[in-house]
Amino acid sequence: MDYLKKVFVLFLKDLRIELRTKDAFIPMFVFGLLVIIIFNFAFDLSRKETLEIASGILWIAFTFSGILGLNRTFSIEKENSAIEGIILAPVDRSAVFIGKFLSNFFLMLIFEIILIPFFIIFFNLNIFYELPVLFLIMVLGTAGFISVGTIFSAVSANTRMREIMLPLLLFPVAVPVIIGSVEATSYILMGTGREFLYLWIQRLIGIDVIYFTASLLLFEYVIVD
Repeated sequence: MDYLKKVFVLFLKDLRIELRTKDAFIPMFVFGLLVIIIFNFAFDLSRKETLEIASGILWIAFTFSGILGLNRTFSIEKENSAIEGIILAPVDRSAVFIGKFLSNFFLMLIFEIILIPFFIIFFNLNIFYELPVLFLIMVLGTAGFISVGTIFSAVSANTRMREIMLPLLLFPVAVPVIIGSVEATSYILMGTGREFLYLWIQRLIGIDVIYFTASLLLFEYVIVD
């Protein structure tokens, strides 16, 4: 119980800071909305062709906007050497990782939920009955992306050009979860291939477990260095 309490306190700390300042959420939302608007007007495609590329556009908006939020993960602690206080505190390093993971996960998921209605309106989609499955894919895709994003955010925080270093480190590793999310979302938008949809969901669950476990085990060594 004491461990869970520490995780919850760390989670609330980051969430309250973001809710008060909105330094990450507003840029994420603006960037994600611009991606959807620009891509919507950039192509003159048929209905079928639009549905084929819509899932890719959606996850481009999600992942590139998510980078803006991940860049803030440890930059706050770098100010006034607050990160040293977290390292020296009598808190298990895994609790720090889980707290950071949860705050990033909920921030990005809230951003995605707000962005989805704009995506549906601009692309004129009729997926009301598919929203629960789409939400599940968003949860799984976001969890995998945030798992590796949190640890790479800790790595890049110690570099001068962390805004550039983070995407360079993150995107090659996050490719499997992004591809899985795009493929699963595509089957929802197209309304076909339910058996392949569930197959990709199973793959996303496996990727999430691997990414989260590996990131949790490696975080202790990353945060000390």
